[in-house]
Amino acid sequence: MLLLTGVVLGGAVLGALGSFLLERTGQGVVLEVRRNLVNSLVRLHVSEVDRIKPGDLVSRLTADTTLLRSVATSGLVNITTSGVLLIGGVAIMLVLDWRLFSVAAGMIATVALLAAVVMPRISAATQASQAALGEMGARLERLLGAFRTVKASSGEEREAARLHEAAERSWRSGVAVAGWTALSATTTSLAANTAFLAILAVGGGLVATGSMEISTLIAFLLLLFYLVQPIAGLVSSVAELQTGLAAIRRVDEAAGLRREEKGGPSGAERPREEPASVELKDVVFRYHPDLPLVHQGVSFRAAGAGLTALVGPSGAGKTTVFSLVERFYDPAAGKVLLDGTDVRDWPLEALRAQIGYVEQDAPVLDGSLRQNLVLASPHATAEELAEVVHRARLEDLVSRLPQGLDSEIGHRGTTLSGGERQRVAIARALLRKPRLLLMDEATSQLDAANEKALKEVMLEAAATANVIVVAHRLSTVTAADRIVVMDMGKVRSVGAHADLVDRDELYRGLAVGQLLVSERE
Repeated sequence: MLLLTGVVLGGAVLGALGSFLLERTGQGVVLEVRRNLVNSLVRLHVSEVDRIKPGDLVSRLTADTTLLRSVATSGLVNITTSGVLLIGGVAIMLVLDWRLFSVAAGMIATVALLAAVVMPRISAATQASQAALGEMGARLERLLGAFRTVKASSGEEREAARLHEAAERSWRSGVAVAGWTALSATTTSLAANTAFLAILAVGGGLVATGSMEISTLIAFLLLLFYLVQPIAGLVSSVAELQTGLAAIRRVDEAAGLRREEKGGPSGAERPREEPASVELKDVVFRYHPDLPLVHQGVSFRAAGAGLTALVGPSGAGKTTVFSLVERFYDPAAGKVLLDGTDVRDWPLEALRAQIGYVEQDAPVLDGSLRQNLVLASPHATAEELAEVVHRARLEDLVSRLPQGLDSEIGHRGTTLSGGERQRVAIARALLRKPRLLLMDEATSQLDAANEKALKEVMLEAAATANVIVVAHRLSTVTAADRIVVMDMGKVRSVGAHADLVDRDELYRGLAVGQLLVSERE
């Protein structure tokens, strides 16, 4: 009794340990897949992110990778054990009596044929279901991204209907998976029962004629019953595997998207201390082969310390200049040079490490104010932080927040005004101490007092760095050392304010209108 008790307890411990190790292995597989996918997603090329809905990528990282856990554990184990048991059982059947085995082989062939027909359909339905989940995530992200606008437009019902449509599509695919799975289980059971009856009839006849011992028939029938469970388990596990394979395909699609490479072909020299020089030579660019050209041979140079203003009507291609300098996109023709070297020959980290970029929308991330400021300069000192807070006129904001720099500013900076978000973005760029500062209408949401203060900051930065701004306000343009006038994807003229007023009709018209034009390029 003591020995049996020990065996029972040991078996229980081993069973629990085996189950734990199996689940731990599955979680490890999911973790590794997620790590690899995250590494791919954060390095995606900007053009890929523009093309793909973020909610779908989130679904691939979360829901699709979760499906891999059961496949990597119980699914593969069941396929292996069921396969071994099936092969062993078939071998014993063949040894017992080849005539009865030929009858049983019909059942095995039926199950195999069923798997060949049903499993691809289960895979397709599962993939459609996961795609619908991704679409639902994308539509939810779309709703939450403009939540106030939707409410102000009384669009809740319409947006809910879009979400319901994606949910119902996922439901229909899930029902299809359930239907094909039920069909496979029912057909497997029916094939086993039919084989039993056939073997009983054939074997009974052989026993009646004396061609077979009844013990052989009984052994064969018991063996058939024994194999029903491995066969059913194999069919079920293969169906589960199809679900995992569908998830793997979606994960692989995301991992296979075009990514940025850290290095550059020639490994350009390390960043220098003096202001950077930027030059565009006959640049031709379009965002997509089906879209019209944004740049049609753009050429200009901005070298050394100073302030360069890019002006022109909406759609002239001003903001696109910044995207090409940062190498978010590559030109179709021509060159973008930094310090005389094509930006495609710079290692990306070295290229962007010396550029400060203030976007027009001035996005901020969920987290604390400090985390947003040090995003590009994680090792900044307290003194450097205090300096940029002062230069960007953020002292009032810091003093008003309950925990100062460590206060949470909400998802997308919802607790900040538009002007405050712009100042945070400017402070973040200044903290990097860039050799080249790109500012896309950084004063568009500031009041007159803060605009004047930030103009002073721009001029201070221009004393030691190359500052290029997309400008729509006359006060910013007149302070520039050089002005580049763009129109219809080309550079019309370059010069100082007074000179351009005299000789460029387009610029004169913009100046008369105070250049108070908003654009989204």
